[in-house]
Amino acid sequence: MPAAVVYKTIREQIAEHIRTDVLSGEFAAGERLREQSLATKYGVSRGPVRDALLQLTQEGVLVAKPNCGVAVNEPLTAALQPLVVDLRLHIETFAVTRAIAGAREALVGQLEDLVCDLEAACRAEDIPGVVQADMAFHRAVIEAAEEPELLAIWLPIVARMMLHYTRHESLMDSCREHEAILAAVRAGDVNSAVDALGRNIR
Repeated sequence: MPAAVVYKTIREQIAEHIRTDVLSGEFAAGERLREQSLATKYGVSRGPVRDALLQLTQEGVLVAKPNCGVAVNEPLTAALQPLVVDLRLHIETFAVTRAIAGAREALVGQLEDLVCDLEAACRAEDIPGVVQADMAFHRAVIEAAEEPELLAIWLPIVARMMLHYTRHESLMDSCREHEAILAAVRAGDVNSAVDALGRNIR
């Protein structure tokens, strides 16, 4: 059966564009985002931009500042980082367990392509490309769990963690971590997949 076509509203599309631009570093931490500039950039009216900014503020990607509109959020504090990591790991453990029990072959194909994208970005030291491929890899696992509400729970958490992507000394470490997750999914080994996720999500 062919996959269902998912239609996104203009607000959802703009939120995705802004989120990607923030996570890829096009907008810096603390940078103020103006509705009119974004409307011009994305070729839409200010209405859906305003709605998208509200959504991203609720996600924690942006932060509202009194009398200043919205700006790109700062990195997580040291106190909150372990809590957010734990939440994300619980969600992705659930997802990968469900995904391995489901249509694993289709997921493996997706993850193979995304690991190739990630490796190319890592070798080129293309941080925006690394962030996009990294997030797309984990999103594929979330979507493979076939729980429609799971993505909405996971997205604000991973977006908050991905802000200011600096964990690895060598970007190729990220690639190797994702290759380990892929190998476990390919083998249908839930325990190894969960262990590999734990080494990557921290």
